[in-house]
Amino acid sequence: MKNYQALKELIAAAEADAVKFYEKGNSAAGTRLRKAMLQVKAHSQEIRKEVSEIKHQAE
Repeated sequence: MKNYQALKELIAAAEADAVKFYEKGNSAAGTRLRKAMLQVKAHSQEIRKEVSEIKHQAE
């Protein structure tokens, strides 16, 4: 559950940069948003791996 909370925090933190990029055209915010999305991808993969491991242990 710790990884899931971290994922939620990353997405919440990236929201301000998303608004700055999409609504105001701030290209630096776009760079930060892209970096945040890479971190989201990595955390998502970790969560997926963790879920699979727990699922297979239960069987």
